[in-house]
Amino acid sequence: MTHSRETAQALFGSNLVAMVTPMRPDGPVSEQGVASLVGHLLATGCDGIVVGGTAGEVPTLTAAEMVDLVSAVADRARGRARVIAGVGTYDTAASVERARQAEAAGADALLVVCPYYSRPTQAGVVAHCLAVADATDLPVMLYDVPARAGISMEPDTLIELARHPRIRAVKDAKEDLFDAMAVMATTSLAYYCGSDELNLPYLSIGACGVVSVVGNIVADRNAELIRAVRSEDLESARDIQRSLLGLTEAVMRTSQGAIMAKAALAELGIIPHATVRMPLLEMPSADLAKLRTALAAICIRGGTESARAASRRVTG
Repeated sequence: MTHSRETAQALFGSNLVAMVTPMRPDGPVSEQGVASLVGHLLATGCDGIVVGGTAGEVPTLTAAEMVDLVSAVADRARGRARVIAGVGTYDTAASVERARQAEAAGADALLVVCPYYSRPTQAGVVAHCLAVADATDLPVMLYDVPARAGISMEPDTLIELARHPRIRAVKDAKEDLFDAMAVMATTSLAYYCGSDELNLPYLSIGACGVVSVVGNIVADRNAELIRAVRSEDLESARDIQRSLLGLTEAVMRTSQGAIMAKAALAELGIIPHATVRMPLLEMPSADLAKLRTALAAICIRGGTESARAASRRVTG
């Protein structure tokens, strides 16, 4: 497991953030917001940045926007964090093309989601993922998220895909710990928790890292959690996880992850606007008090410098 974890960390990182895509109120991606957010992520201990994932609102990004975004993040993160480009769609040909474009733009790895909407058979899932993996020389992280895709990657499917030399990891948002343990016991696939609510349970059963939406705000706290688990200090790990419950609930269970993460980042002054693209809508004002309370609690428990500064604003 140590060898697998070290290899995966070299390819993808361990404290990954599913980066939101900062946007201007008039529509385009905000270059200022991207630069500020990447700087914040690097400063708070993120060693892997997922660009164009679910939290990045990838269904609304054009292919050209995605190329520009990968290039901008790669330029700023070079040598400090791995850049993983989300290239999966429900169209295999489009996914293959996006994979090639991401490689040319400077991505270090690819994130390939289980094809959504089309609902292929498991054989179709295998064929789709293999086609994308064969399209470039980059390592691939599979993204298993049945709540969004409508289907899951079954254990036998993951075991088959693990035979491909470039398919090296899984972002698991299936939330089935037994299936995860079974695949980890049978393959060399590195697991990353893709559900912030379950970061500690996944790490405790052998996941080598997290891909976190809440990490947009508190990547430093996730880094502490990972270190505590690796040091077998479960008491500290539980304390860290408990300290994040309020913020995790506010971001992941109040409205929608990208909406709430952007609202939090704007509240902290890390990005200039909380703009999202339809069909997403910005956070209603009724949720702001809950978000501010959660941010203030994180600051009190030792959050980031930017969060502490925001605490002074939100608490007066």
